Parts: sequence; structure tokens; C-alpha cells
Amino acid sequence: METVELKVDMVGIHEKRLRKCLSKLKGIEKVEVDANSHKVVVTGYAHRNKILKAVRRGGLKADFWSAQNELLSAYASASYGSLRFNNFNLF
Repeated sequence: METVELKVDMVGIHEKRLRKCLSKLKGIEKVEVDANSHKVVVTGYAHRNKILKAVRRGGLKADFWSAQNELLSAYASASYGSLRFNNFNLF
């Protein structure tokens, strides 16, 4: 069994489209979607290139998840966590 991590540019409405694209592939056991960090984790027996191709064929911009994406995601969540809108303190 293989786990493939993808970075998919999407909003909430695209999750249904993503799951529909992946449901057509044989060998996929589980799909986990983290919409906040645009991370999709696919577990199963399908080849990673076929998974990426299926997502792209569905009209979504996707690429394999990298360590750089992990750092950007952590930085963005830390930066946005420090913003305070109620006191108009943005930095």
C-alpha cells in the first residue's frame, strides 16, 4: 500500500470534484482532504502518477506535496494566527 500526498489548489466546492475524479481509479482505499493547507493524502494501491493525472484531468491544479509546501503551510497558519481583527492589530 502506498500513500501519496498532493498539493491541490482548491476551495471547498472543489472537494466533491476531487473525490469524484479519484473514485474512478481502482485501488484507492482512502482520501483525506485538508482544505486549509490544500493538502490531499491518498492511500491505496494506485500508482502516484496516475493519481496526479486523474486530479489534473478533473480540472484541478495539482502537484506532489514537498517539504517546501509543509514549511509554507506552517508559516501561513502561524502568521494568520497572530492577526487580531477585533482590535485592528494586523501585525
